[in-house]
Amino acid sequence: MKVDGVKGHLDLLLLGILNHTPGHGYAVISALREQTDGMLELTEGAVYPALHRLEDAGLLSSEWQPVAGRRRRLYRLTRAGEVSLGAERRDWQALVVAVESVLRLPRARSADAL
Repeated sequence: MKVDGVKGHLDLLLLGILNHTPGHGYAVISALREQTDGMLELTEGAVYPALHRLEDAGLLSSEWQPVAGRRRRLYRLTRAGEVSLGAERRDWQALVVAVESVLRLPRARSADAL
């Protein structure tokens, strides 16, 4: 699934991944792919700007660290990021309940209701 399929929920996904463990951008992309059995195949062009935006908003912090002879920016959730993740998780769960209620088999309706 490309970025269009997760529009509006990218922040939730990134915060969720980084809630488990800090990581650099490519590790976040790999974790999304692995944890969703390849269903979420996001590009660097979508993920890196979102990580920078979340950092600018104070939801992530980052530091440069050497990894395999190169410098990579390691992202981690801030306390504000943890709070935001909780709120976004509640919003997501409410959306899932609402969508499921629409997709369930319809209840018997009276002719007047139609």
